[in-house]
Amino acid sequence: MLSEDKYFRDLTVAKLWQRYCGFLDLSIGEFIDIQEELLMDQIERVADSLLGKKIMGNQKPESVEEFRRIVPLTTYDDYEPYLSEQREDALAVKPRLWCHSSGRGGYFKWIPYGSEFLEKVTRTCIAALVLATAGQKGRVNVSPGVRILVILPPAPYTSGSMFQAVAQHLSFQAIPDPEKTQSLDFQERIREGFHMALRDGVDIIGAIASVLVRIGEEFSEATQSIRFSWALLHPRIIYRLSQAWLRSKREKRPMLPKDLWPAKAILTGGVDTAIYTEDVAKYWGHSPHEFYAATESFFLAVQGWNRKCLTFVPDLVFFEFIPYEEQREYKDDNDYQPATVLLDEVEEEKLYEVVITQFYGMPLLRYRMGDIIKVTAMEDKEAGVKLPQIVFQRRVGENINLGGLAELDEKIIWQAIANTGIRFADWSACKEYKGNQTFIRLYIELKEQRETEEIETMIDEQLKIVDTDYKDIESYLDLKPVRVTLLQPGTFQRYMEEKRKEGADLAHLKPAHVNPTERDIQRLLELSRMVTEK
Repeated sequence: MLSEDKYFRDLTVAKLWQRYCGFLDLSIGEFIDIQEELLMDQIERVADSLLGKKIMGNQKPESVEEFRRIVPLTTYDDYEPYLSEQREDALAVKPRLWCHSSGRGGYFKWIPYGSEFLEKVTRTCIAALVLATAGQKGRVNVSPGVRILVILPPAPYTSGSMFQAVAQHLSFQAIPDPEKTQSLDFQERIREGFHMALRDGVDIIGAIASVLVRIGEEFSEATQSIRFSWALLHPRIIYRLSQAWLRSKREKRPMLPKDLWPAKAILTGGVDTAIYTEDVAKYWGHSPHEFYAATESFFLAVQGWNRKCLTFVPDLVFFEFIPYEEQREYKDDNDYQPATVLLDEVEEEKLYEVVITQFYGMPLLRYRMGDIIKVTAMEDKEAGVKLPQIVFQRRVGENINLGGLAELDEKIIWQAIANTGIRFADWSACKEYKGNQTFIRLYIELKEQRETEEIETMIDEQLKIVDTDYKDIESYLDLKPVRVTLLQPGTFQRYMEEKRKEGADLAHLKPAHVNPTERDIQRLLELSRMVTEK
């Protein structure tokens, strides 16, 4: 029996809830007390390590205030080449596993994780599973043996590594089996996972929201593509298909994924989650339950059972926050050291860059995540959570400034496109200049026939609704700053196929949504022309 399995056997439901979700009952003072106690323990653990001395020098801060005053803010460059070369001699604690980021900027960030850290991560992951399936406070609807359909990149990516770590402490059935599908590419693993889920069923789905929507769209448009094969003759598969077909006929609609895989919950993270909530529910039967995770810490924050905003987890990393005004000051002067605030000092409706210090002997100290979050409220009154509520907004630098009046990030642009209702395959956007005027140039591949001017007007109108600053641009600058280039059907697919043939990693198969490289833009245009000429 694995370590967490025994708690489900021995504890009451109330005690299980307290073990995994009790942090939601903390006051802000209790949250800060936990943070400060663990930070002082962290300082003691790392002070004599090679990386600890590199960052802190020969000093060992004796208080939280002293730590924040004398230890500089860091980035991944400060830990190179120790982490990229996986130098265990530089660490305070021997790692149990290494995982890497999705490779933004063209290279991976490798992060080590020790046993104690991973035990805490497992508890937070179980908390996310409990909250996703709860429906109300105090209810526990998961147990060992839960079947999880995983439509996420495998280890050593963060998502795969997280599930790998949890598997060491909690018994669950991963669909598909990661050990049996290691040699398959991402699309093949998805197909294998769906086939296994047809046979065995599924309790929880873990996936990226936009991927779920794309699968749902394709499924509803091509239900008849479920072709006969010997594999489909399994009695459980025949029963599941027949029940799904009958359900769709009763409701006079195409068969949808929710008919075949009526899961208890859907877990997802990323900037697109809020944008696709309604579509995910339409195709898969549940609104997604969101979490905020990163390579440097696995979990940072989770949604409550009411699926509103996110609450930070207190015992994985020490949190500091750079007010957005300070972050912008640093952008203008790289020698400037931004001031930080703690969670009990953040303000509602303000933006902050996240800074973390890992606990349990991990190496990252006052590390700038490069993530911008927004504090939406100081508490969740509906759920009784008395801690600040946040949403993930964007990555630092992933925004387009228009005339100093509006800053459009991936979330804002994506929401505006989605709100138009147009059917599209994918898109990329960048800033463009004409004389002394600035525009947003949107390269988009549609799944339907539309005129360029019509798309420009629709997106311009939606941006005015989504972003309050954008709505004033037309009156101030006397222009509509949206310019659209329509790409031919199949352009993004061809781009991805080229990248696969080049041996590109999963994270680099598509151009960035915001501020792609000039090279990527030119290649998209070339591929679009090639489709037209063909």
